[in-house]
Amino acid sequence: MEDSMLKRFSVSMEGTLLTKFDELVAKRGYTNRSEAVRDLVREAILEEIWEADEQLIAGTVMLFYNHHQRNLLEEMTTIQHEWHDLIMATTHFHLNHDNCLELIVVQGKVDEVRALSDRLTSLKGVDYGKFTIAPVEKI
Repeated sequence: MEDSMLKRFSVSMEGTLLTKFDELVAKRGYTNRSEAVRDLVREAILEEIWEADEQLIAGTVMLFYNHHQRNLLEEMTTIQHEWHDLIMATTHFHLNHDNCLELIVVQGKVDEVRALSDRLTSLKGVDYGKFTIAPVEKI
């Protein structure tokens, strides 16, 4: 059974570190330190999930590329068809005459989705790739 009740605990830190943390809290627009600490804890847990290959995640693979690159579109399509069971949706944007952005929404085990992302982002002609994840179940 999930315990959704808020729990209080105290944190001790040096004054200079607390000052820098308060600056971060203000810069990011948090209304209090607790909200910022919760986000930092969630981020740390996500990093652990990233290492758990069997964890079910959802996320995105974002690709910036030059669509004039020879065979790139064919290779991207072939890879996406090979991994179709992990792909929920794709969206394609024309940024300018030469460059495109492809956003691929994925869901599956982190090791499989990471492998798909690696295959796509390492293609010749992909100028930039970014893989983001979130757990399917609430943390």
